[in-house]
Amino acid sequence: MTFETRELAVRYGAEGPWALEGISMAVPAGEIYAVLGPNGSGKSTLMKALLGTVPATRGEALVGGRSVALWPRRELARSVGAVSQSESTAFPLSVRKLVEMGRYPHLGPLSPMGPGDQRAVDDALRRCRVEELADRAVDTLSGGEFQRVRIARALAQEPCALVLDEPTASLDIRHEMGILQLLRESAREGVTVVLVTHHLNLAARFAHRALLLDGGRMAAQGPVQEVFRPEVLEPVYQWPLSVGVDPVTGAPTVTPLDEEG
Repeated sequence: MTFETRELAVRYGAEGPWALEGISMAVPAGEIYAVLGPNGSGKSTLMKALLGTVPATRGEALVGGRSVALWPRRELARSVGAVSQSESTAFPLSVRKLVEMGRYPHLGPLSPMGPGDQRAVDDALRRCRVEELADRAVDTLSGGEFQRVRIARALAQEPCALVLDEPTASLDIRHEMGILQLLRESAREGVTVVLVTHHLNLAARFAHRALLLDGGRMAAQGPVQEVFRPEVLEPVYQWPLSVGVDPVTGAPTVTPLDEEG
């Protein structure tokens, strides 16, 4: 599953500011593609445009070579799993019931879940390390636990692609690394991953390519080694940075420096 945008622009309201303008990107199948940028740079809006929940004002977003506007919502939900930045539950559900919602796009109206659906749910619970929470009510979970359950729901869809907005928010180091290793494993299995994140060093370590946004516009795009350079990052983040190489992983590492003056 591929993602692409062609001169994509999104504006909220006829007279409002441009949230995105002139975004052209291509996400190859089976790769992790990081979307980076400071607060307010348009990262979440780009995710919504890729999922078709925010319409393009100009240009277009394509999923699998087809305009996202032409995808039936149910068909898109079978192919693309999504985890938004935040979510609230309208009524109490158990963890298992919430993860089972990931199977709904595959079921007919009022159709019961079959053995294959149950296996997908069990596998998602296991992979996100939340099996022991299966019978807990979601409103009793910590923020980090709830985040892992939401990712499990997306995995239960058995999608061809994942689009995730800050999926490691509220997670400790162990579970943060567990989720990112899970995403890397999914990519190796052919799943395309679009990862919106503030964590530069984790993006550099796990992503194949990156898009850097600044004020709704593209500041840089390409392999992480090309994007993760001081002369590229510093003007966007408006802070002095040092970029080195991790001696263990070989990935770029970003260190904020003291501000001069």
